[in-house]
Amino acid sequence: MATINGAVSHWFTELPRPRPALPGDRDADVCIVGAGYTGLWTAYYLKKADPSLRIVVLEARFAGFGASGRNGGWLSGLAPGHRGLLAKKYGRANVVAWQQTLNAAVDEVIDVAAHEGIEADIVKGGNLEVARNPSQARRLRAEADEDREWGTDGIELLTAAEAAERIRVDGLVLGMFNPHCARIQPAKLARGLADVVERLGVTIYEQTPVTTISPGRAETPRGVVRAPIVLRATEGFTARMRGLRRRWLPMNSAMIATEPMSDDLWATIGWAGRETLGDLAHGFFYAQRTADNRIAIGGRAVPYRYASRIDNDGAVGADTITYLTGVLNTALPQTRGVPIAHGWCGVLGVPRDWSAGVSLDPATGLGEAGGYVGHGVTATNLAGRTLTDLVLKRSTPLTALPWVGHHSATWEPEPLRWLGVRGMYTAYKLADRHEDGGRASTSPIAVIADAIARRP
Repeated sequence: MATINGAVSHWFTELPRPRPALPGDRDADVCIVGAGYTGLWTAYYLKKADPSLRIVVLEARFAGFGASGRNGGWLSGLAPGHRGLLAKKYGRANVVAWQQTLNAAVDEVIDVAAHEGIEADIVKGGNLEVARNPSQARRLRAEADEDREWGTDGIELLTAAEAAERIRVDGLVLGMFNPHCARIQPAKLARGLADVVERLGVTIYEQTPVTTISPGRAETPRGVVRAPIVLRATEGFTARMRGLRRRWLPMNSAMIATEPMSDDLWATIGWAGRETLGDLAHGFFYAQRTADNRIAIGGRAVPYRYASRIDNDGAVGADTITYLTGVLNTALPQTRGVPIAHGWCGVLGVPRDWSAGVSLDPATGLGEAGGYVGHGVTATNLAGRTLTDLVLKRSTPLTALPWVGHHSATWEPEPLRWLGVRGMYTAYKLADRHEDGGRASTSPIAVIADAIARRP
């Protein structure tokens, strides 16, 4: 069977029938731009907190079309930002509180899904990170120490044999297990959440791209929504909006999914715990065992398109599918010869300082959340709850967290942006080759690339 290319993502077994578009000008109490996780969680918690609110969500295509319906399905406590940078600005204790709140948000999502009847193939099996050479092992030990210092409990370093008992990755040197992670089916969560907020009385208009946001209004080709509060939740698509081209960089991430694999083949791999799986290479991968016994695996094959261009409904080049197949087959040689069912890609939002932010300006009524640097599945829930408190003018522990009010500088203009990002990932590939030769420490090529990019 031929590999499906694009069609948004593998997580949509069939593309949903779009909801109606905005039929003309409308008034609301709160207008949310973007029907991904951030926008939907915000609508959910706002409506639960104050059922009288008239909430309108505007979406350019359909709910979950962006990163929310294309990601790797890691509902994790991974921080969407540079913890050290935030600690210097806002204090170490505040960052520890943020990390612990993110960890707790994993269970919050699981609990809401169960309460609202959202079936999203959720299994809380934790996350397994693996090192496959001495340099990666050194970074993994440092990561374990750092996670513990920032308030993450339950971190376990695993010997190669202990890690292999979970998943038989080739060339294991060291493993780390983090219990604060669950596997999900991303599109099921997004679509289920959209259905729930509609039942609560939130109005979602799809097929309605917003061109301009200004105080009190969101403008679209189909009409204007007027509201005293307008919240932008556009993540990787932010660069398409007027005046926001350099706000967050739309980083491209690609994935493939295999055909379902036999029980005999799974017996050679393990993975009975349904952990999410990643590695410590600079050109890292992230993966999950799906509910229907496929492997879905992703990485940064073509990380950035010139002038912040966006993919065409998830379509990827044949070389990207070949590259990710090679990553899979190298990490898990047992999969060699397994057909690839689907390849796709999508964009995520990356601020210049690699740290997400949540904000609401009470003077203008304009708010936003995003820039999750690839760790947004859980963080969006926390962002939605935080925006709810900000909109309702509640002073809570969430509104005191260090990402509230955090803004990063804009990205450089082209061609510097393209040259910088492409150069950084080219350097990371060279560094991985350097380290595969047996270096005991991180390649200086990667150290220089991190410094230039100001990457954590």
